[in-house]
Amino acid sequence: MIAVILDKAGFEYDIHSLVKAFYPQSEVKVFLEGTKDIVSDEDLPMIRILRSSEEVTLLLSECGGGGLWKTVMRQAENVGRAETEGQTEVVRRAETPPLSADQEKSRLRNIIKRLLYRLLSAYTGKTLPWGTLTGIRPTKIAMGLLEAGWTEKAILTHMQEYYYAGDEKSRLSIEIAKREREILAGRDHAAGWSLYIGIPFCPTTCLYCSFPSYPLALWKERIEDYLTALEAEIDDTARAFAGNAPESIYIGGGTPTTLTEGELERLLAKICASFCMTQVREFTVEAGRADSITRGKLEIMRKYGVSRISVNPQTMNLKTLRLIGRQHTVEQVEEAFYLARECGFSNINMDLILGLPGEGREEAEHTARAVCRLKPDSLTVHCLAIKKGSRLNEWILENGYDMLRGADTTADTMMRIMARAAAQMDMKPYYLYRQKNISGNFENIGYATEGRYGLYNVLIMEEVQSIVALGAGSITKKVTKRASEGGRENILIERCENVKEAAQYIERIDEMIERKRRLFARAE
Repeated sequence: MIAVILDKAGFEYDIHSLVKAFYPQSEVKVFLEGTKDIVSDEDLPMIRILRSSEEVTLLLSECGGGGLWKTVMRQAENVGRAETEGQTEVVRRAETPPLSADQEKSRLRNIIKRLLYRLLSAYTGKTLPWGTLTGIRPTKIAMGLLEAGWTEKAILTHMQEYYYAGDEKSRLSIEIAKREREILAGRDHAAGWSLYIGIPFCPTTCLYCSFPSYPLALWKERIEDYLTALEAEIDDTARAFAGNAPESIYIGGGTPTTLTEGELERLLAKICASFCMTQVREFTVEAGRADSITRGKLEIMRKYGVSRISVNPQTMNLKTLRLIGRQHTVEQVEEAFYLARECGFSNINMDLILGLPGEGREEAEHTARAVCRLKPDSLTVHCLAIKKGSRLNEWILENGYDMLRGADTTADTMMRIMARAAAQMDMKPYYLYRQKNISGNFENIGYATEGRYGLYNVLIMEEVQSIVALGAGSITKKVTKRASEGGRENILIERCENVKEAAQYIERIDEMIERKRRLFARAE
């Protein structure tokens, strides 16, 4: 275990995420001074973070008996000094006007993360592709600076010098931010809204999954009840946004196509009867697993105007499919894809996960070749993220971390393989996000051919539009523009969550509806 001891509460999540990025295979815990006695006989570092009004000090000692490493940032003097094995680094920052409380908190957070990064990088000899950035939306930084009029060169320098991000990732974030601006151009998205509907059922639960999802076999008899509750949410949302059509609709899961043809038609008919569909720019259904896709379901989706679907193999290696709990074959993936084309779908996405148990470079190359033969319109490439709520955690305890040989040691290689495959299919990167405990401290990235970019993906990543989310485990976000001092607009984001458990969602549907009414300040 790696212990991080704080003398004052604050920034625990950011500190944990950054240390974990350097030590992905180790347990990392962050404690407040005096709350727990730390005992460890492992040859791993123990870090203390001390804060005063004058300076921030980080002390690193080796539990196995090594020396003491120290790094200090003097706040009052705006001077940073890092001392590692006798070497000193001085970083001067430009003087700035007085900061607000939020700005001061952000500045202090970044001071701690920069010091911690420098300390651990010197100690381990490692650098991280995204530097100190631990949030899930690194492109928002580049997007904000572009909107503020910064040049690409200035943004690149800022990403590298302030966040220690590598040159490749810094350039990638700028490229994607520019493409997102093009996708979002010409509309006031904050004045509109989009709709998300969650169907939390799957044929089986995958090894890596932590989403709220339920095996279909256990829920067959209650899906009608779930749809009835969902229809009540749809009705109330339709009343709340009467005369204001959603810009995009996204039905996710789970696996929405676990619904029978009759159930799927019931849901899509309800959506189309409740909202004005003529202004919907994109209507997506995650068709998901190949063994849940039928001609009848595809034809029903076409009938109700679904314009974009996903056929998600995650890998094109049969051995891995069986290991992660998927019952379909690679051949079924190919058959489902060609069937969707035959039914008229011209915008098909495929999801892949890199670093699944037992997979490395060879398996990634095999998957890339198989996907290129199909030539989907977009490709979403995920790096494996180990979630606490997944069965993968238990699997690691039983089989050892070494089986995840692709997760950290070859993550960079596998990402490059998929980037080359995307380029071969004339796709460009258009959105990006990151997850906690993601392999190699990399990212999930969406590629698409021109004109097939996923609008909903960009809207939700950049948080520029309200997303009304219905169904168990969904999270609604209300986005409001507010003028700040100097006339610049700020974005206020408020959230409300639906309960995760499907049974609780059904029983408490009136409460879920009331939560959204309160969020959007609407009373009956």
